[in-house]
Amino acid sequence: MRTTTGWQSLEPGSTNLTRVGIERRDLRPDDVAVRVDHCGVCHSDLRRLQGLLGETHLVPGHEATGVVTAVGPAVTRLAVGDRVAIGTIVDSCGECAMCRVGQENYCYERPTSTYGGTDRVDGSTTLGAYSREYVLREAFAFPLPDGLDPAAAAPLMCAGVSVWEPLRAAGVGPGSRVAVAGLGGLGHLAVKFAAALGAEVTVLTRSPAKERDALALGATDVLVTTDDAQVAAARGCFDLIADTIPDDHDLTPLLGMLGLDGTLSVLGNPVQAGPPVMTLTAGRKKLSSSGTGGRRHTVEMLGFCAERGITADVEVLPSSEVGTALKRLAAGDVRYRFVLDLSDLDAPAA
Repeated sequence: MRTTTGWQSLEPGSTNLTRVGIERRDLRPDDVAVRVDHCGVCHSDLRRLQGLLGETHLVPGHEATGVVTAVGPAVTRLAVGDRVAIGTIVDSCGECAMCRVGQENYCYERPTSTYGGTDRVDGSTTLGAYSREYVLREAFAFPLPDGLDPAAAAPLMCAGVSVWEPLRAAGVGPGSRVAVAGLGGLGHLAVKFAAALGAEVTVLTRSPAKERDALALGATDVLVTTDDAQVAAARGCFDLIADTIPDDHDLTPLLGMLGLDGTLSVLGNPVQAGPPVMTLTAGRKKLSSSGTGGRRHTVEMLGFCAERGITADVEVLPSSEVGTALKRLAAGDVRYRFVLDLSDLDAPAA
């Protein structure tokens, strides 16, 4: 076994993480070892640490960038020294209909999550990228294009691809009318992507103070959802609404803003209850969601970001401040993604 260091929750429901030694498997023939340099702090990390799925002893982290440090004998695509990115899944069956079309995130045999998942070979529980090293199959380590800052690119691997797939599925491009509800980790990237694809983008927010940020990110308009007159005037205005709000909320007002055949894609909190089906009938509206991304769209998104110079807006903290990051994230005090610098794990524990 290989040994490394990371941050783990030792108490159920606690966001207090402890620096611990972590065992990584010896490399299988098609494995690579990656020195993790940066890892994003996702809202789903927070919710799982708080007990969403009843898990314990989590090492979170599924938005990582780093450098390949070792390769198995069957590895052909990557080499030691290559910059790579790691996302939310690290394996799949590779044979089902979803895997065959590059949607491993929907694998019928269930994809292996980067943390809190079950390894398909030895049955062990996967430990995430709040750690200095990660070992995974070469197929799920993505070359990081030149020109993308590794810290700012890390959130692309969850927040980014989570909004990229539904935008692409909806055919967003010039002439599209897109609204983004919520301007957080997912939402700010949805605005950047939709604008870069050529859409007319409106940010839906409860806070008029976010107008300056929204316009700077590429939005053309801001709608304050607490203003009934603005909401009423937006009836039927949008082809797609990317709902990135992480908390429970009423979807009915958002559906009212969709035009004929419009789609509401619930991305920030897909576990919440949906509206009555009758709400969808006026205008043949569609309610959808999306679960991160498969390999095909991840490669496509990284290439698009490299061409357009798109990354997340991040605040980088030493990994020793992960507790601060989680507390501030819970309070909504981040613009727009925390990223941990894992290099401090090289130093002896205090």
